[in-house]
Amino acid sequence: MTNWIRSYKSTISPDGLGPLQLAWLGDAVWEMHQRLRFCSSPMRSKDLHNAVVSEVNATSQANAIARIEPYLTDLEKDFLRRGRNKAGKGPKNVDAATYAIATGFETIVGWLFLKNPKRLAYLFDLLDQPIT
Repeated sequence: MTNWIRSYKSTISPDGLGPLQLAWLGDAVWEMHQRLRFCSSPMRSKDLHNAVVSEVNATSQANAIARIEPYLTDLEKDFLRRGRNKAGKGPKNVDAATYAIATGFETIVGWLFLKNPKRLAYLFDLLDQPIT
């Protein structure tokens, strides 16, 4: 399900982008990945929407980073920290710490999408595996 990421060739360098710009991009990439995961499921549109929303909310993103953090390089962990430190309070329905972790996740996703799509695809493949 990650071939679309592996084949991406960026013409934009992430080096000049700030953590929140990378997080904004990462949010879109993560949602696209989730939509592609669910699009072949025989569900009604509303159910597809709800399935994707349950995967792209801050709590799910914080859970995702917890699963892949042991696999992150020091540089990726640095981007996690940068994104986490730039996050605001977030929405009222999620605590600030969870929102900050989710912003860090999105920052890594955005940075890797532009810098190393194959690495991002590898991490997404890890997340797509069942939890044991």
